[in-house]
Amino acid sequence: MTISPKRFAPIPLEEMTQEQKIAANELINGPRGGIRGPFNALLRNPKLADRVRQLGDSIRFENSLPAALREFAILITARFWSARYEWHAHSKLALELGISQEAIDAIGVGEVPKNLTEDQALIYQFCSEILNDKDISDATYAASVARFGELTVLDILATTAYFGFVSVILNAIRQPVPEGGIQMPSLK
Repeated sequence: MTISPKRFAPIPLEEMTQEQKIAANELINGPRGGIRGPFNALLRNPKLADRVRQLGDSIRFENSLPAALREFAILITARFWSARYEWHAHSKLALELGISQEAIDAIGVGEVPKNLTEDQALIYQFCSEILNDKDISDATYAASVARFGELTVLDILATTAYFGFVSVILNAIRQPVPEGGIQMPSLK
């Protein structure tokens, strides 16, 4: 498949409807600090954009999962969907939060990372099962609840689901990786 130019170009603020401006300002003045990722497309439906922002803010900034493990789950999801922009945006964050470059590189090429912590290994198993098998085995579910508790297991599911949703949109709109950005490796 040939990749054509980005779809859903940004809407200049001066051309936005009042509802679009309100949604855009929430993105700009909130923890995201701007209109990035799927939001240029989503602003075509400002109510949806605002609801997606609120859900994403909850999942990304109010999650019971420690930040490094959340970014780890996001990378697994981005790789599953081959979401180049998502990979760019979150691989740097994962590294900054202590996920090893070795683990990031392995996920990037579709391999099971080595030398994971127990928590990382469990999250890798959990996310891989829900993405690849469309279910979670009883053993993985029980181990996850025993280690993290039901609230955090729900947050792992929500993170995987939300970033799957975002990845689908990013792929469909062909959101480019910025010049000099982190490129997703090719699968082996």
